[in-house]
Amino acid sequence: VQLVESGGGLVQAGGSLRLSCATSGIIFCFNAMAWYRQAPGKQRELVARTSAGREDYADSVKGRFTISGGDAKNTVLLQMNSLKPEDTAVYYCNAVFGTRTYWGQGTQVTVSS
Repeated sequence: VQLVESGGGLVQAGGSLRLSCATSGIIFCFNAMAWYRQAPGKQRELVARTSAGREDYADSVKGRFTISGGDAKNTVLLQMNSLKPEDTAVYYCNAVFGTRTYWGQGTQVTVSS
């Protein structure tokens, strides 16, 4: 199973980016898909998660980020609006199927002030 993120980059504060996560190697639907992020010197943290029609968000991104499924099966998007310098991090796609967890390689998001 492979997860590949795309859409990261450099943006000014207040701007927007949309991250995409494409998957391959599995024919079943994941139980849950999520986005995590890790800033330098900090632990990886959950940003947003979708499972069984429910979405959950970290308090720090509520009202600014939206997680959704992509057009293809087992894809997930993260629309990020009103970006802040503190959103700067490597963003990772995460997927769960049964007892197995899968991770992408990450995509860098940098927000300049």
